[in-house]
Amino acid sequence: MAKKKGDEKPKQQQAATESGNGDAGPREHYESRLHKKYKDEVVPKLMSEFGITNPMAVPKLEKISLNMGLGEASKNIKILEDAVEEMMALAGQKPVMTRAKKSIAAFKLREGLPIGCRVTLRGDRMWDFLDRLISVALPRVRDFRGVPKKSFDGRGNYTLGVKDHLIFPEIDLNKVEHNKGMNITIATTASNDEQAMFLLRELGMPFIQPGR
Repeated sequence: MAKKKGDEKPKQQQAATESGNGDAGPREHYESRLHKKYKDEVVPKLMSEFGITNPMAVPKLEKISLNMGLGEASKNIKILEDAVEEMMALAGQKPVMTRAKKSIAAFKLREGLPIGCRVTLRGDRMWDFLDRLISVALPRVRDFRGVPKKSFDGRGNYTLGVKDHLIFPEIDLNKVEHNKGMNITIATTASNDEQAMFLLRELGMPFIQPGR
């Protein structure tokens, strides 16, 4: 059947309609506020501070890993199920369960039993989480004076221990039955701890100041 004149849409409009954009044009890619700060402000400072001439060699964030160890989960699986849901709320993606690597009779722990959960963040989720950690969560810690500088591993990675996950506003206080701690490991491409500390400090990580 022949198409009537006027039935055909211009190719550009048709493509936009099929892609779900309508007349709004192509959707812009989301970029984290902290990632933009890194590119616009931190990279030039890193290059100047350490004499880096190749932009590809500038230290950057590689990944952030969250890990909850829950020994009591071997006796109460509900604690682990809650932890998985809560970590998913923090990370924006589903964590995986960690299991005991060996049996320990004194703790009534058998090899293979679930004892915690962990998740690894990259890309936008990594940047968004770090932004929330620095700007929102850490300032909610009671009597907070900064994070320790000694928690680097010698290879440019930093691990921070959080005693109470309730500092994150994503956690619903009314649904939490047990307070949980976690380790947050920030992996960077820095060649040493000095570069990694400069990178994190310029991103806003509140390290403890001398004399405090």
